[in-house]
Amino acid sequence: MSAGADTAANGPEGEGRPDPGNSYRENQQRLDQGVAVMGEVGGDINVIIGAMPDEEVAEHILKPRLREGPYPADDVLARLRGFVEPPAYAQCRKVLDGHILLLRANGGTGASTAAFALLEDRYGADGITGLDSPDDLSRWHPKEGRGYLLQELSPAAAASLSEVVLTALAAQLRRVGAHLVVTVRADTALPGATTPWQVMHRPPPPGEVAAKHLNAMADAGELSPGQLTGALGNLTSADFTDFLNAHPLPRDGVEVAEGLHDVVTSGRSAASVLDELKAGGLTEARRALAEASHRADRLSLMAAISLLPGQDRTVVEEFSAMLRPHLDARGGPAGASAGQSAHTGTQGSLVQGAPAQRDVLGPAFEDRLAAVGAHPLPLRFGAAQRYPVQPVAFSGRHRAEALLRCLWLDYEGMAGLLWKTLDEIPHHSGIELAAGQAIGKVLTHATGPGTLRQLHLFAASDKRWRRRLVAYALGEMVQHPALTGAVRDQLRQWSRSASAPLRCTVAETCAGSYGLARPAVALKLLDAVLDKADAKLEGSLRRAVSFALSTLLSEDTHHTLVLDYLQEWQKADPGTQRHAMAVHVMESMSLAAFPLPGAPSVRRVRLADLLADHPGRALDLVAAALDDPATHEATARGLSSIESDPGARRRTDFPRFLAALSGTARSHRGVLRFVLRRHRDHAVSPAEGFAS
Repeated sequence: MSAGADTAANGPEGEGRPDPGNSYRENQQRLDQGVAVMGEVGGDINVIIGAMPDEEVAEHILKPRLREGPYPADDVLARLRGFVEPPAYAQCRKVLDGHILLLRANGGTGASTAAFALLEDRYGADGITGLDSPDDLSRWHPKEGRGYLLQELSPAAAASLSEVVLTALAAQLRRVGAHLVVTVRADTALPGATTPWQVMHRPPPPGEVAAKHLNAMADAGELSPGQLTGALGNLTSADFTDFLNAHPLPRDGVEVAEGLHDVVTSGRSAASVLDELKAGGLTEARRALAEASHRADRLSLMAAISLLPGQDRTVVEEFSAMLRPHLDARGGPAGASAGQSAHTGTQGSLVQGAPAQRDVLGPAFEDRLAAVGAHPLPLRFGAAQRYPVQPVAFSGRHRAEALLRCLWLDYEGMAGLLWKTLDEIPHHSGIELAAGQAIGKVLTHATGPGTLRQLHLFAASDKRWRRRLVAYALGEMVQHPALTGAVRDQLRQWSRSASAPLRCTVAETCAGSYGLARPAVALKLLDAVLDKADAKLEGSLRRAVSFALSTLLSEDTHHTLVLDYLQEWQKADPGTQRHAMAVHVMESMSLAAFPLPGAPSVRRVRLADLLADHPGRALDLVAAALDDPATHEATARGLSSIESDPGARRRTDFPRFLAALSGTARSHRGVLRFVLRRHRDHAVSPAEGFAS
């Protein structure tokens, strides 16, 4: 017996379910939640409660690296772990005394980290706000005394700068006690009049970065004093010194520190760590692909490992097996025979006249991995996994990324074959996260109008895991300022589509790093997603929008924005999707929590939380909910529960909130109804009514 179908259709959030109640039809009992068994039961019963397998998707929220809005303090501190002042740091501080710094830099040199350090020094880890790159910086105005960071100024904004613009902006920053750091790519042209505000950033020595990170590991208890001494000794050896001389970026120093951590903690040899650090460049990736160009078995395995990092070996092998026939067909008869001869090995060359021998078993999977420079990793057991997982990986930190980038962008038709195989493979939990991130990283290097167009097929899919894959890909792409505008425009177009799956994809994208990085933009997109006259709010769309709102509510700085939209949706016309979503959220918060238990969530919010943390906005939202017949009873019950619970009553300062709410009764009929009923209940039987 399985309850999977009912629970999937009627979901934990009540998506698409009929009115609650038990009804008997054809000797079956239909419940709002759970499962009922009537009569005698013999033997075993397997009950599956939860989403259908196609809905068991990765709902991990990735923290954004680039934000429009306040950066969380822990995020800033994590970025500055092991920070080494670059050569021009003193000059940067001096120029920033004038409230504006234009920090010019080449990519990957650590300019953003230096900018965070400069602003953290003046405002603390919780005093930095990220900005989107406007086309005209003169239109932006600072609102409070904080550190503002604009990463990678757009060419249009750079061209609009002048001495007049920067002088006026500096005066505004000075008035509110703020400072602005703008990072600019070295190849972006800036007017000559902006020279007094410019500093050319140079990266700090990677050896110093590595040493600083090793000391930070020791301070955090990740290395013992003896292990730290051993790691620093290896760092100064000729082999590692030569490597860092050839790889001068800060990221190289960080990766050396991580490799030396493995050397002193897990017993790995320094030589193996160096080999892994050296592997993974684009040149090596192109060489490896050229060598395997006639071997469909190897190419398919290399593609599978690159596209599905962290997945179990069985998933990688399945994808490889499904891709291989497409590659064989691409190569024609010659390619197919080459793939077949790969299994014969030296036995394929026999003495003339001897019968040919066929290897019907083929090479073992680990032998195939070794042939492409990969190996199985140790078994992994996760809290959300019901089975052990053994991922496979290349020997080389960035080899998977480099190989996939070359396959996807350099070889005609390969991207289409990888999409085709992804479309054919059965869903396995987690492939949407792995493939989505991998594809997103590749597409940051793509060019032309087809960059985002190729995501459309999966974005319009009825299967949620495919929509989540697109969401993860877009979340990765938008971390690169050059693509921010294109991604925003694509999401805006999809949010207005008549296609429900496309609008679900927009909501799924907002339920991730994109939403956390751009909360105001995300809420506008969600508002557009719900801009349909249909009275019915589809279950998949409700789930996606609910998850997006939950993701935004996971960070306190976004609460006021979300509450403002909820109040606006609460006042929308009944029968609209905006109103349906507001009713769902308000009922959930009042009667239990939003989202309801069982629904995907980063953080569950109760009505009491709003009263305690945002009493002013909660007052307006509660008044609107009491005025609405669709939410009046649920909201009244929620307020009753808070008043009846001594702890919640104290935490929310309920008497003060009730007095403020009563003061709005003249202009809110729903509030007046609530107040009068509460007064009547107290007068009739205080013990049975609200707590006095």
